[in-house]
Amino acid sequence: MPTVIDLNADLGEEVTDDTGLLAVVSSANVACGYHAGSTAIMRAVCAEAVRRGVVVGAQVSYADRPNFGRVALDVAFEVLREQVADQVGVLAQIAAAEGTAVSYVKAHGALYHRTRDDAEQAAAVLAGSGSLPVLGMPGELLRQADAAGRDTWLEGFPDRAYDGDRLRPRDRPGAVLTDGAAIAANALALAPTVRSLCLHGDTPGAVGHAHRVREALETAGWTVTACA
Repeated sequence: MPTVIDLNADLGEEVTDDTGLLAVVSSANVACGYHAGSTAIMRAVCAEAVRRGVVVGAQVSYADRPNFGRVALDVAFEVLREQVADQVGVLAQIAAAEGTAVSYVKAHGALYHRTRDDAEQAAAVLAGSGSLPVLGMPGELLRQADAAGRDTWLEGFPDRAYDGDRLRPRDRPGAVLTDGAAIAANALALAPTVRSLCLHGDTPGAVGHAHRVREALETAGWTVTACA
């Protein structure tokens, strides 16, 4: 049984307690400005990540701030490739200035779910993100990354309900869990099957839930450390 697990969180989205979560997680998925965030916020998250020893990843998305990147868009391959490259490039420059680097890529929202099934959209994300390792759930994006020889890391979501191997859509009852004990129990159940656990920061009590998850994992013998 593995004893090492990563905790990641989506940060820099202007709806989270970035500092609070950076005290708990080992990897930070930093919003790159297309669905949320700004240069100043990216800089602040990267600086605090360096101070805390947290690894930085690029959280790339569709260019759709009004819908927080949660609406699927039909974007041409070349356009999406350049949009992903732009997001990774901007964050890479900011991260370097703060003394760190972009160590992986993770899609956000609708792009995350679209690239599990859409081969072209998945290929565009990979083409725009160089040779970075990829964090996500099983599907086209990770399959293509594996085939290209890129590192891939499976993740699970202890604060979300599943329907089969898919996350229950947020507009359905019970999709987002808010009970700390249930979230911690889910984390312990998921940990043996994945390399990373994602803790959302946009729900009430998110920082407290994150602490509870980390405490439960460490009590059970898990070592929390970044994938990168």
